[in-house]
This record gives sequence, structure tokens and C-alpha cells, in this order.
Amino acid sequence: MTSSNPHPSPATVGQLRDSGWASVPVKEELRRNAVAQIQSGQPLFPVVRGYEDTVLPQLENALLAGHDVIFLGERGQAKTRMIRALTGLLDEWMPIMAGSEINDDPFAPVSRHAKDLLAEHGDDAPIEWVHRSRRYGEKLATPDTSIADLIGEVDPIKVAEGRYLADELTLHYGLVPRTNRGIFAINELPDLAERIQVGLLNVLEERDIQVRGYKVNLPLDLVLFASANPEDYTNRGRIITPLKDRFGSQIRTHYPLQVATEAEIALEESPPFEAEGVRVSVPDYMTEIVATLSHLARSSPHINQRSGVSVRFTITNHEVMVANAARRALRHGEKDVAPRISDLEALPASMMGKIEIESLEEGRDAQIAENLVKAAVLTVFKDRFTPDRYRPIVTAFEEGAVIHAGEDVTSAEYVALLEQQPALREAVAELTGGDESAASVAAAVELLLEGLHLSKRLNKDAVGARATYRARA
Repeated sequence: MTSSNPHPSPATVGQLRDSGWASVPVKEELRRNAVAQIQSGQPLFPVVRGYEDTVLPQLENALLAGHDVIFLGERGQAKTRMIRALTGLLDEWMPIMAGSEINDDPFAPVSRHAKDLLAEHGDDAPIEWVHRSRRYGEKLATPDTSIADLIGEVDPIKVAEGRYLADELTLHYGLVPRTNRGIFAINELPDLAERIQVGLLNVLEERDIQVRGYKVNLPLDLVLFASANPEDYTNRGRIITPLKDRFGSQIRTHYPLQVATEAEIALEESPPFEAEGVRVSVPDYMTEIVATLSHLARSSPHINQRSGVSVRFTITNHEVMVANAARRALRHGEKDVAPRISDLEALPASMMGKIEIESLEEGRDAQIAENLVKAAVLTVFKDRFTPDRYRPIVTAFEEGAVIHAGEDVTSAEYVALLEQQPALREAVAELTGGDESAASVAAAVELLLEGLHLSKRLNKDAVGARATYRARA
């Protein structure tokens, strides 16, 4: 990310001092900017939904207290997104000693390069300005992560160039010191080998690093954030007690508590379908069905809850539903289309890779997934219609109505159906909100028919892509 605002003008240490700029620790910088955000009533993380009353107050407390933080939560709970968004609380520009690899403070340099530069040039020593987007470092913890990756190591190339091993300038700094005066994040911390976790103890408490046998004391100024899956935290891996004790705050994240919140996330994260000649409009009840599917999966005894049901499950299901509707429109030559119940048959492709189904019987995975989709459709249907609202439709079927539906039925055919079956008209209008477009009508009709079938008011015969609805015998 780059800034449209130019950096301040001072170019030397002396000019920086004359400008009145004052150096503050990064935790104080975060606290100061968080206070300003809170006082102005602006959200700290406008990109994260569903945490306003749970996670965010705890995070605000941690920032105000100047704590290092570990987030505990299952996959897909925006842990990394929140950490990355914290860069927005840093000052937009920060001065460093020119050429510094570890963002040396011009008024208090810590590296040999910066100290030598200041000693040689004094107030004329050059400085550079670093944008806040460059003050963030991140490492995915893996078993093969080494101390050299995080802290640093001797650079053999620098030794080959003629420097002595005892020279501090032979060091190649790791990710942590390179994020000096910034925010460093470690994802999946329990996967980090315990002997490597020991290397972080000084970083969190004494705020310095040591590299092999060098007498190098680099007092670092940074905030450390980490994320972990609770299952990993206790079973697959563990965080050593001294390291866990050094984190000031431990914050538990969660999945969206409300279906409406999950639906909003799906709409925000699913890019609109764009193709020449096709416009896809998603009815709110179809997005609600996809969000409800995720909530039902999180409470299903057939789904492994320890691995979680990520919000990405909702997003990809929504994307596949929209894609199937667009594919159908392209095949039928329709310019406007809306996802409908028959498009949900495409969801297994996006579902199966994101949940772990637990079944004692071989081959029941597809059936369990299908039952979850049906349960989601029925839940949304019952939320929108009471029995007295659809009784006239059931009566029409009892009088001999038979309706064909499915992917191969065009939107225009559903519009014509309303003329043949006027009992559907009022309920369809209620679902579409008065939208009389063919695409909206088709989606509403399919929800009504499938909802009545799942409510055991209609029979359904399905063969391939075609379904036939008729009265119960």
C-alpha cells in the first residue's frame, strides 16, 4: 500500500530536530491514535463485522494498556485481518536513519550502521521516511522456522567481503528486528517449535535480541501479535508457559453470532459477477439461505466442530451459487438472472473441501451435505411464511395443479406460471418486494415450491435437473 500524502520534508537529523518531531514508543503511538479513534466514534476496524460488542472492546483495552496480544479462535475468524488492520493506527510516516535495515530511530539509533552514520555526520546525517504499511511484519509459524528466520544470523557473504566475524555489520537481521518500531505478527504460534519460542522470550519482556555468541544488544521497540487455533493450542502444539505469560492479553474470537451478520460478510466479500450481457441480482433470502447453512453446519453433530466451519465456507458457497446462476443465464440466453433454489445443487463443490464430515457409514457425506442445504432452505422459508400465508397455494395443488421447476426452466416460464396459478401471485410479490422482473419471480417461485415440499405440504419428484411438484397423495 502506498500513500497519496507526501512524507514530511526534513531530510537530515538536524532538520528533523528543528521541525519539533518527537519520538514515541510504538505502543504509545498505537495508544494515542486509538484514543483519537475512540473519541471520534470511528470504528477501529471497519472491515471486521460481528465483533463490535465482544472482541473489539477487549482489543481496545489491550491497545490502551499497551499489551502484546494473542488471538485464540478457529479458522476463518478474521484474526489475521484484524492484526493487519492495526497498521491503520500507526502514524502515516515515520523517520529512520537512511539505509537502516531495522528502522533506526534518528534520535536513538541501535544498529552499528546507524550509530556510525550519526557519529560521522552528526546533525547532517541523512534520514528516510517509512510509510506505515512498511512497519508490519508477519510470519506463518511452521515446524521448520528457525531462529535465523526470526532473529538473525551471520551473513557469510558479508564475511567473504572482508569483514571480521566479530563485526556486528556481518549480521543479517531476521524478521523481528526488521520490524523494529512496528507491529510483528506470528500466525499459528503453537506450530512454532518450543526451542524457537524460547528465542522470543527476550523480545517480549526485555525487548532485545541476541544473535549467537555476539555481544549485541539491540533494544527493540515493537508490538507482538499472535494467533492460534484453540485446538492446536492445547493438543497438536503448545505455547510454552514462559512465552504465554509474556502476552498481556489473550482474546477469544468467534464466528458471526447472527445470520444477518454472516449474510453481510458474504455480500461484502463475494465480488459481483461481471460478464458482458449478464447481470446477476441476488435475492436477500438466497444470501440468507447460504448464511443459515453455515450456522446449521456449526451446530451439526455430523460436522467436526473442532476444525470449525469458516466464514470462507459462507463466502465460497455464495460465489458458487452466483456462478451457477450466471452459467444458467448464459446457456438460456438471459440477460438478467437471480440465483434460485435449483442453483443450490452446485454447492457441494464448494462445501466439501471446507468442512470435515463425521459419518460412520461410507458414502454418506453427500447426503449429509444435502440435508444441511435442505434444512437451511426450510429455516428461511418458515421465517418468512406462516401456514395461513401459503394455504391458498396448497389448495391449488389439491385441486390438481402440477408445476415443473428446475435449472432447465427459464425465468419467462415462471412468469407465465403466475397467470396459470394466481394463488402464487401474492406470496411471490411478498418475496420480491414488488419486483416483477422475470429473474426475481423465478427465484421466488422456486423458494415457495421447495419450502412447501420441505414443510411436507407438497410432493416432489426429481429427475436430473427437472423437479415436479404436486399435491400430497
